[in-house]
Amino acid sequence: MGSDLINHLTEKLSDLKEMKLYKNERVLTTPQGSQIETEDGKKVLNFCSNNYIGFANKKEVKRAASLGIEKWGFGLSSVRFICGTQSIHKQLEKEIALFTGCEDAILFAACFDANGGVFEPLFDENDAIISDELNHASIIDGIRLSKAKRVRYKHMDMEDLEKELIETRDSRFRIICTDGVFSMDGDIAPVDEICVLAEKYNALVMVDDSHATGYIGKTGRGSAEHCGVLGKVDIVTTTFGKALGGASGGCICAKNEIVEMLRQKSRPYLFSNTLAPGVAAASIEALSLLKKSNGKFSLDLKMKSDYFREKMKDLGFDVPNGDTAIIPVMLYDEYIAVEIAENLYENGIYVIPFSFPVVPKGKARIRVQISTEHTIADIDRLLEAFEKALKIVDGVK
Repeated sequence: MGSDLINHLTEKLSDLKEMKLYKNERVLTTPQGSQIETEDGKKVLNFCSNNYIGFANKKEVKRAASLGIEKWGFGLSSVRFICGTQSIHKQLEKEIALFTGCEDAILFAACFDANGGVFEPLFDENDAIISDELNHASIIDGIRLSKAKRVRYKHMDMEDLEKELIETRDSRFRIICTDGVFSMDGDIAPVDEICVLAEKYNALVMVDDSHATGYIGKTGRGSAEHCGVLGKVDIVTTTFGKALGGASGGCICAKNEIVEMLRQKSRPYLFSNTLAPGVAAASIEALSLLKKSNGKFSLDLKMKSDYFREKMKDLGFDVPNGDTAIIPVMLYDEYIAVEIAENLYENGIYVIPFSFPVVPKGKARIRVQISTEHTIADIDRLLEAFEKALKIVDGVK
């Protein structure tokens, strides 16, 4: 029986490679940054990292992590309600709650765990969860673990959301769930409009700000700040594994009672070690640096992202409008996306093609992610490489 499974998987993997859907993992031999070196000795400009504000290799963040390990040890070796917690974790929870405009926060090993553990303790078959159709996989998985009624609304379509709110009016509790910034398209949810509808129909709002925390909004506090409703979102989930240092860890920020119930009932929290003390210390330092920056990172990143968008449009590429550092170059054809990505790599540019099932079939793209570490000269090199790769598109046509 075991050999039958292996044969089956071998065929499936071969099919993925033939359809250009196989996902390779490059091995890096340097820290994360705007310029990296891969295992084959190739030095490339990196445009596919979530290191939006350059904290992944920032000396202050690394020093804080080192000091955190020295003071608190490598890990807790168990879950917090069994072996105890450390004040460094409580401090981080306090800091991230204040930063997101919430009363309290609870830490998880990753935001995937946070989204996986937020719904089941709070909602049951008497309730309804209303979710944007393009929400992150972790939100979808978390909803599946709950017994609540599951409803999807069309992507960022407020008329369709209102229709679903009306249709679920008999539910005891309802919660509207959305990404703050959608990771594949780089668009920002209309959190202000969602909050208006939530108030009108007595629903809660949950926002996953993983791709927003750190640089979206005037001071990097995320999509709620960008939309002018900071402090009005009931539940905010986010990560320390992207802009805030890029290591690991996630959290749920909400009112005290919600957080307290999650401490009692959320399975990923109760049955998994918390994040390492070094990561907690580094995350606190990242938040401190971000607050001191007074919005500098947000302004710099928007300028560079807008520059790349407009130049790509001038070259004739299909690039949607947007206000984030996530810039999809729409190619639609999986083969073209892979071929262009490989061509760019040969020309010293590291980007990743995305195709089904990460994005819908026929929506293949290369996702470019800009960092504050990139210079305009770096972006110009990226533009030159894309211009050279145009021959691939023309060749297929």
